[in-house]
Amino acid sequence: MASRVVIKLGGGLITDKGSMKKLDSYSLERVVESISSIAEMGVPIVIVHGAGSFGHLLAKKWSISGGVDQEIAKEQRMAVEEIRSDMRQLNRLVIEKFSEAELESEGLPPSEWAIGTGSKFQGDISNFERGVGSPVPITFGDVVNTNDQREFGILSGDDLMVRLSRELDVSHCIFLIGDAEGVLTGPPHQEDSKLISRLGTEEEFQGTHNSEIDVTGGISLKIDSARRIASDVEEVWILDGRSPERVLELLTTGETRGTKILPY
Repeated sequence: MASRVVIKLGGGLITDKGSMKKLDSYSLERVVESISSIAEMGVPIVIVHGAGSFGHLLAKKWSISGGVDQEIAKEQRMAVEEIRSDMRQLNRLVIEKFSEAELESEGLPPSEWAIGTGSKFQGDISNFERGVGSPVPITFGDVVNTNDQREFGILSGDDLMVRLSRELDVSHCIFLIGDAEGVLTGPPHQEDSKLISRLGTEEEFQGTHNSEIDVTGGISLKIDSARRIASDVEEVWILDGRSPERVLELLTTGETRGTKILPY
């Protein structure tokens, strides 16, 4: 039986990354339906979601991930507030979908409780250690203060996944993506790309990263984060969020179609 499940809803799964601030309601509703079934099994859940089209485009335009640039500091600071506002809007939309599924949840914006970037960011995560019946905590990639010369930076959803999964009592850590069945040997659009069912250090994959949009590192960073988690959590998987029933299958049978991540 799973002790606690931490699930990342990729930004490309729950939003249309090609359109500013557009939710993919259909994909999100199907994922929430599966998460609701997990809750009914009596398993505590923690949710992290990405930014997709609600954060990446503006963050890219104003180089937010690099911290303050004095030449454009005024515009950057305005962009930081706008991105935070947009991310709260996305978080509210996610919470609404949970409510529609009769699953109570609570948004925990990192800009209110986290300092610094990377998986060693500072901030009290005890609020995520909740039992069954408590509102599901939902956090997300966000622009946070850094308390140093950078002033601000991006705390990615994947870095949140690392710390939450390694420091809470977690049995399963699941990354749901929106464009593939898991980690592939090549890009998803390439015909001869095959699913890697077990990803250790010897398997090869070609990571693609859309630098025009994504400011948090793409699939390669996700795999690095997942491998670090796998040193502490036995079941770490990258699954196709377009087939969310696979999450339930994994929890009930121990196997599903996707990529199991092995530690370094």
